[in-house]
Order: sequence, then structure tokens, then C-alpha cells
Amino acid sequence: MRRFVIKALAASVLGLAVAGSALAADPSKKEIVIGTTVGDFGDMVKQSIKPILEKQGYSVKLVEFTDYVRPNLALQEGSLDVNVFQHKPYLDNFAKEHKLTLAPVFQVPTAPLGIYPGKLKSLKDVKPGSSLAAPNDPSNFARALVMLNDLGWIKLKPGIDPLTASEHDIAQNVKNIKIVPLEAAQLPRSRNDVDFAVINGNYATSSGIKLTEAVYQEKSYAYVNWGVVRAADAKKAWAKDVVAAYNSNEFKAWAKQKYVGYKLPANWK
Repeated sequence: MRRFVIKALAASVLGLAVAGSALAADPSKKEIVIGTTVGDFGDMVKQSIKPILEKQGYSVKLVEFTDYVRPNLALQEGSLDVNVFQHKPYLDNFAKEHKLTLAPVFQVPTAPLGIYPGKLKSLKDVKPGSSLAAPNDPSNFARALVMLNDLGWIKLKPGIDPLTASEHDIAQNVKNIKIVPLEAAQLPRSRNDVDFAVINGNYATSSGIKLTEAVYQEKSYAYVNWGVVRAADAKKAWAKDVVAAYNSNEFKAWAKQKYVGYKLPANWK
């Protein structure tokens, strides 16, 4: 009887040890708050990342934004632990301008920027004076200009930095395109008022627009989006657990099936 009790106690202790190993690696961090823009990045958290982290014992809260300004400010001030919505050129420019200490720590599958039909349905329908709505933040506006340059609708000045291109860098507006800068979240709705719209992939998908509806997609892979934390948190155990979740085989398999046509993180190859 005594041997049975000892064995039972040993098994109980072992069971507790195994259960304990499934809990968060950072016991001081019980809740992780992740901020994303509305759409696919939020869906990634809700449908895959949150369950992965909850298996480790974390509580995960998602905060969704409809703009590109507040997520970085919220992260810096501490109301978020992680944000997922931006490419590195945007992060670098925004952090420098606002004196933020943020660090990109993992990439995520990213829907590419695309030109979508509005009043006109095909690229061949473009004519002098055609209107095109584009995101008004500097980084994504530069991407739009590079796309128009690739199409031959405009010509950018030689030697300019494509990551920071602005209207001042347009050497020639070949098609006399009327560019209409708008907040990124407004672009899907703008299609009824313009001939074409340059729409960020996450806002396209969250508005029910299929990526295959784009009449043109950007060529560059420089704009795969990043998950970002405060620089001081980058080496903390909970942050490493978030990075591991986004690079896990479970998330990779789920994302590759759900997000066909997306640009994938460089380290997934």
C-alpha cells in the first residue's frame, strides 16, 4: 500500500511538472496585447496565433485599428505589447519622426499592394486625366508611385530612393494621372468615385475584395510586413514566445492554406 501511495505521489508530481512545462515561459507576463489593423492580420491572431499562445498559458487580447498612426503610438506608450500592420520602411520613417524605440522581430504573410478597378475595369482603359486613389501615408504613397512608374503611367526621376518617393520625384506624368491621396482605410470605398484605387492588401481583404480582382500588383518583396515590439522587450521570454508562434509549423501550415497568393516571410523559404 505504501509503495502504491509513493508511486501515486510521484506520478502526481510528474504530472504537475509536465503541466507546468506547457505554461508560459514567462510567468510574470500573463496577458499579451496584440494590435493589428482590421482584416487579415487580426484574423491571424484570432484564428491561429491566439490559440497557439493560449496553449502555453498566456491570455491574448486583440485590439484592431483602422489607421496606421495609433498602433505604433499605442505600442510605445505600453497599451500594446506587439503590433502587426506595417512594413519596415514605414516603421523606420515613423519611428524616426516620432522618436520611438520599437523593434521589428518577425515577418508575417502579407497581401501585396494592388491597383483595383473603380469606374474603369482594365488597365488598357486608362486615358489622360484618369483618377487614381492612393494611400496618403508617405511610405505607401511611395509604393504607389513605384507601381505607376513600373506601369509606364508616370516616370520617376533617375536615382531617387524608391522607398521615399514623393510627388516631387515625378519627372513626367505620362498619362496625366490625377492622383487622389486618401486614408488607407477609405480606399476600398473610394472605388465608386475614381477610375482606379491603389489598395493595401489587408484593407482589400477586410472589405471583401479578392486579391485576384487586382489589375496590377507590386513587384517588390521589400514590403512584407513585420510584427513589432518595444526595443526593451525584444529579448524577453514572452516576446520570444510570440516570435516562435508566428514561425511555428502550425501557423505556417494554416497561413499557407488560407492566404494563397500572399508574399510570405523570407525566413519561411
